[in-house]
Amino acid sequence: MGFGAAVVADGTGIVLNNEMDDFAAAPGVPNAFGLPGNEANAIAPCKTPLSSMTPTIVTENDRLRLAVGAPGGGTIITQVLQVILNVLEYNMDVGAAVSVPRIHHQWLPDELRVEPFGLDALTLSELQRRGHKIKQTQPWGNINAIAVTSDGSLEAAADPRGEGSARGY
Repeated sequence: MGFGAAVVADGTGIVLNNEMDDFAAAPGVPNAFGLPGNEANAIAPCKTPLSSMTPTIVTENDRLRLAVGAPGGGTIITQVLQVILNVLEYNMDVGAAVSVPRIHHQWLPDELRVEPFGLDALTLSELQRRGHKIKQTQPWGNINAIAVTSDGSLEAAADPRGEGSARGY
């Protein structure tokens, strides 16, 4: 099974991407994730991808606190942010942080995608009352994360929605 381009950026451990769907085939034509691009996103040198590949390293007091990353086109930033908030703000262990239901909005299409149990019924009802279009979705994503716990040990988790697994040494 292939993984990305099978090319690792020297000294980083980061595997490079291997697909062109992050660029616009033509102005205004949405990619597989529904993101419409323009000339700035053309398949050409010096252009900007539609998707933000976001491998993220969070430090605290000059030490590693959390490393997190995900595939997923337009949902990458949402996945990464939600896991960071779950760990750092809501004090979830990393396994819970990658497992809980997600919500996602990317401007176009103008809809809030919500996994089962992603928002409670009252919140959904109030958002709809305010004119938001809600789309109930199947679980999505495949994020992985490693956190350093308060005692200095490593805690890793692979998204149960995906195909990975957490391994230690």
